[in-house]
Amino acid sequence: MKHEGLLYIISAPSGTGKTTLLKRVMSYFPDIRFSVSYTTRPPRSDERDGKDYHFISPQQFQQMVEKGAFAEWAEVLGNRYGTALDSIRESRFQGVDLILDIDSQGARQIGEHFNGGVFIFIFPPSLEALRQRLNDRKVDGQEVIQFRVAQARDEMKQAKWYDYIIVNERVEEAAEQLKSIIIAERCRRERVLKRIGISKL
Repeated sequence: MKHEGLLYIISAPSGTGKTTLLKRVMSYFPDIRFSVSYTTRPPRSDERDGKDYHFISPQQFQQMVEKGAFAEWAEVLGNRYGTALDSIRESRFQGVDLILDIDSQGARQIGEHFNGGVFIFIFPPSLEALRQRLNDRKVDGQEVIQFRVAQARDEMKQAKWYDYIIVNERVEEAAEQLKSIIIAERCRRERVLKRIGISKL
Protein backbone atom coordinates (compact mmCIF):
# COMPACT_ATOMS: atom_id res chain seq x y z
CA MET A 1 0.00 0.00 0.00
CA LYS A 2 1.26 3.46 -0.84
CA HIS A 3 1.59 5.70 2.22
CA GLU A 4 2.14 9.40 2.70
CA GLY A 5 5.75 10.38 3.35
CA LEU A 6 6.66 11.66 6.81
CA LEU A 7 8.17 15.09 7.47
CA TYR A 8 10.94 15.29 10.06
CA ILE A 9 11.47 18.97 10.86
CA ILE A 10 14.86 19.55 12.52
CA SER A 11 15.74 22.90 14.09
CA ALA A 12 18.90 23.97 15.93
CA PRO A 13 20.95 27.11 16.54
CA SER A 14 23.86 27.67 14.16
CA GLY A 15 26.97 25.86 15.42
CA THR A 16 25.10 23.08 17.24
CA GLY A 17 26.56 20.41 14.95
CA LYS A 18 23.28 19.72 13.21
CA THR A 19 24.82 19.20 9.74
CA THR A 20 27.26 16.56 11.01
CA LEU A 21 24.46 14.89 12.97
CA LEU A 22 22.10 14.76 9.98
CA LYS A 23 24.78 13.32 7.68
CA ARG A 24 25.38 10.47 10.12
CA VAL A 25 21.69 9.72 10.51
CA MET A 26 20.88 9.91 6.81
CA SER A 27 23.62 7.41 5.99
CA TYR A 28 21.68 4.98 8.21
CA PHE A 29 18.38 5.63 6.36
CA PRO A 30 19.09 5.56 2.61
CA ASP A 31 15.36 5.86 1.88
CA ILE A 32 15.05 9.26 3.58
CA ARG A 33 15.48 12.33 1.41
CA PHE A 34 17.02 15.60 2.55
CA SER A 35 15.07 18.73 1.61
CA VAL A 36 17.47 21.08 -0.17
CA SER A 37 16.59 24.68 0.65
CA TYR A 38 16.99 27.74 -1.52
CA THR A 39 19.23 30.55 -0.35
CA THR A 40 20.55 33.90 -1.53
CA ARG A 41 23.83 33.61 0.39
CA PRO A 42 27.01 32.61 -1.48
CA PRO A 43 28.20 29.01 -1.13
CA ARG A 44 30.99 28.14 1.29
CA SER A 45 34.08 26.36 0.00
CA ASP A 46 32.78 22.89 0.93
CA GLU A 47 29.20 23.39 -0.32
CA ARG A 48 27.74 22.25 -3.63
CA ASP A 49 24.80 23.73 -5.47
CA GLY A 50 21.83 21.36 -5.52
CA LYS A 51 23.22 19.22 -2.70
CA ASP A 52 23.67 21.55 0.26
CA TYR A 53 21.49 24.40 -1.04
CA HIS A 54 20.05 25.76 -4.24
CA PHE A 55 22.05 28.99 -4.51
CA ILE A 56 20.01 31.65 -6.30
CA SER A 57 20.06 35.44 -6.67
CA PRO A 58 17.93 37.74 -4.49
CA GLN A 59 15.87 38.56 -7.59
CA GLN A 60 15.13 34.88 -8.26
CA PHE A 61 14.23 34.35 -4.62
CA GLN A 62 11.83 37.29 -4.66
CA GLN A 63 10.16 35.95 -7.78
CA MET A 64 9.57 32.62 -6.01
CA VAL A 65 8.12 34.45 -2.99
CA GLU A 66 5.71 36.37 -5.21
CA LYS A 67 4.61 33.14 -6.92
CA GLY A 68 3.90 31.48 -3.56
CA ALA A 69 6.53 28.83 -4.30
CA PHE A 70 7.77 28.49 -0.71
CA ALA A 71 6.23 26.47 2.11
CA GLU A 72 8.35 28.64 4.41
CA TRP A 73 11.04 31.26 4.11
CA ALA A 74 12.96 33.63 6.36
CA GLU A 75 15.75 36.20 6.30
CA VAL A 76 18.82 35.72 8.52
CA LEU A 77 21.80 38.09 8.61
CA GLY A 78 20.73 39.66 5.34
CA ASN A 79 20.37 36.33 3.49
CA ARG A 80 17.11 34.61 2.65
CA TYR A 81 16.35 30.90 2.99
CA GLY A 82 13.29 28.99 1.81
CA THR A 83 11.79 25.53 1.33
CA ALA A 84 9.98 24.85 -1.95
CA LEU A 85 6.34 23.86 -1.49
CA ASP A 86 6.29 21.55 -4.53
CA SER A 87 9.24 19.46 -3.31
CA ILE A 88 7.46 18.67 -0.05
CA ARG A 89 4.19 17.83 -1.78
CA GLU A 90 5.97 15.58 -4.26
CA SER A 91 7.86 13.66 -1.54
CA ARG A 92 4.73 13.13 0.54
CA PHE A 93 2.76 11.97 -2.49
CA GLN A 94 5.52 9.52 -3.44
CA GLY A 95 5.62 8.13 0.12
CA VAL A 96 9.18 9.36 0.67
CA ASP A 97 10.13 10.52 4.16
CA LEU A 98 11.76 13.93 4.14
CA ILE A 99 14.12 15.71 6.56
CA LEU A 100 13.82 19.50 6.68
CA ASP A 101 16.62 21.55 8.25
CA ILE A 102 14.91 24.84 9.15
CA ASP A 103 14.65 27.33 12.01
CA SER A 104 11.73 27.57 14.43
CA GLN A 105 10.03 30.33 12.41
CA GLY A 106 10.06 28.12 9.32
CA ALA A 107 8.99 25.11 11.36
CA ARG A 108 5.83 26.92 12.44
CA GLN A 109 5.06 27.76 8.82
CA ILE A 110 5.50 24.09 7.85
CA GLY A 111 3.14 23.10 10.66
CA GLU A 112 0.51 25.45 9.21
CA HIS A 113 0.83 23.91 5.73
CA PHE A 114 1.11 20.20 6.58
CA ASN A 115 -0.30 17.84 9.20
CA GLY A 116 1.58 15.04 10.90
CA GLY A 117 5.08 16.52 10.94
CA VAL A 118 7.60 15.32 13.54
CA PHE A 119 9.32 18.33 15.15
CA ILE A 120 12.78 17.82 16.67
CA PHE A 121 14.96 20.50 18.27
CA ILE A 122 18.73 20.06 18.72
CA PHE A 123 20.32 21.82 21.72
CA PRO A 124 24.01 22.56 22.28
CA PRO A 125 25.35 21.38 25.67
CA SER A 126 25.38 25.05 26.77
CA LEU A 127 25.53 28.53 25.25
CA GLU A 128 29.20 28.76 26.22
CA ALA A 129 29.91 25.49 24.39
CA LEU A 130 28.04 26.90 21.40
CA ARG A 131 30.16 30.06 21.48
CA GLN A 132 33.31 27.94 21.51
CA ARG A 133 32.13 25.85 18.56
CA LEU A 134 31.37 28.99 16.56
CA ASN A 135 34.83 30.33 17.35
CA ASP A 136 36.44 27.03 16.35
CA ARG A 137 34.69 27.08 12.95
CA LYS A 138 36.59 30.27 12.07
CA VAL A 139 33.83 31.27 9.65
CA ASP A 140 32.29 34.31 11.36
CA GLY A 141 33.70 37.40 13.06
CA GLN A 142 33.08 38.14 16.74
CA GLU A 143 30.14 40.43 16.01
CA VAL A 144 28.34 37.72 14.04
CA ILE A 145 29.17 35.13 16.69
CA GLN A 146 27.66 37.39 19.37
CA PHE A 147 24.53 37.70 17.23
CA ARG A 148 24.31 33.92 16.70
CA VAL A 149 24.63 33.18 20.44
CA ALA A 150 21.91 35.73 21.26
CA GLN A 151 19.75 34.29 18.48
CA ALA A 152 20.36 30.76 19.83
CA ARG A 153 19.09 31.83 23.25
CA ASP A 154 15.85 33.06 21.67
CA GLU A 155 15.54 30.04 19.36
CA MET A 156 15.89 27.57 22.23
CA LYS A 157 12.84 29.10 23.94
CA GLN A 158 10.76 27.86 20.98
CA ALA A 159 11.66 24.24 21.73
CA LYS A 160 8.72 24.06 24.15
CA TRP A 161 6.31 23.28 21.30
CA TYR A 162 8.53 20.69 19.54
CA ASP A 163 7.87 16.97 19.93
CA TYR A 164 11.44 16.01 20.86
CA ILE A 165 14.62 17.65 22.19
CA ILE A 166 18.12 16.22 21.70
CA VAL A 167 21.22 17.66 23.39
CA ASN A 168 24.16 17.28 21.02
CA GLU A 169 27.03 16.94 23.47
CA ARG A 170 28.48 13.82 21.85
CA VAL A 171 27.53 13.43 18.19
CA GLU A 172 27.52 9.60 18.37
CA GLU A 173 24.98 9.61 21.21
CA ALA A 174 22.85 12.36 19.63
CA ALA A 175 22.80 10.45 16.32
CA GLU A 176 21.54 7.32 18.07
CA GLN A 177 18.76 9.32 19.72
CA LEU A 178 17.70 10.86 16.41
CA LYS A 179 17.72 7.44 14.72
CA SER A 180 15.54 6.08 17.53
CA ILE A 181 13.00 8.88 17.05
CA ILE A 182 12.77 8.22 13.31
CA ILE A 183 12.30 4.48 13.84
CA ALA A 184 9.69 5.01 16.58
CA GLU A 185 7.67 7.46 14.46
CA ARG A 186 7.66 4.99 11.57
CA CYS A 187 6.25 2.36 13.93
CA ARG A 188 3.32 4.41 15.20
CA ARG A 189 0.16 2.26 15.20
CA GLU A 190 -1.91 4.39 12.85
CA ARG A 191 0.92 4.74 10.31
CA VAL A 192 1.71 1.02 10.23
CA LEU A 193 -1.95 0.03 9.89
CA LYS A 194 -2.49 2.54 7.10
CA ARG A 195 0.62 1.33 5.29
CA ILE A 196 -0.50 -2.30 5.32
CA GLY A 197 -4.09 -1.44 4.42
CA ILE A 198 -5.88 -2.14 7.70
CA SER A 199 -8.36 0.56 8.67
CA LYS A 200 -8.94 -0.72 12.21
CA LEU A 201 -8.20 -3.68 14.47
